[in-house]
Amino acid sequence: MSDFRRVTDEFTTAPQISLADVAEAARLGFRTVINNRPDGEDPAQPSSAEMEAAAKAAGLAYHHIPVRGGPTPDQVEQTRELLSTAEGPILAFCRSGTRSIVTWSLAQATSGARAPDELIGLGRAAGYDLSGVLGG
Repeated sequence: MSDFRRVTDEFTTAPQISLADVAEAARLGFRTVINNRPDGEDPAQPSSAEMEAAAKAAGLAYHHIPVRGGPTPDQVEQTRELLSTAEGPILAFCRSGTRSIVTWSLAQATSGARAPDELIGLGRAAGYDLSGVLGG
């Protein structure tokens, strides 16, 4: 099973998950999966289409917002909009989980949902350093 890192009751990040991890996520109560990994970064990673099929088979909503490097303002806005409508809890993943938590934290900060200091603390507790992204 992948390394699911709870950030809040409604949002968890993970490094690359397997197709089997999708069913485990559903069993654990997740309702939505966000894939922040572009297809083809690693020949061994499942494709977005495979992940989507596994999510749908497990009864989960699936969204693909591929981020290369740092998230763009459009990707942050897309994530912000998704967070406001998606059924939680949400599991977001990429290669290491970093792009997922960075994109989420920027969406939270720009919407005013959470203050940068709170986000830095939540990131630290989940094993991510957001101070460079959020100016802490």
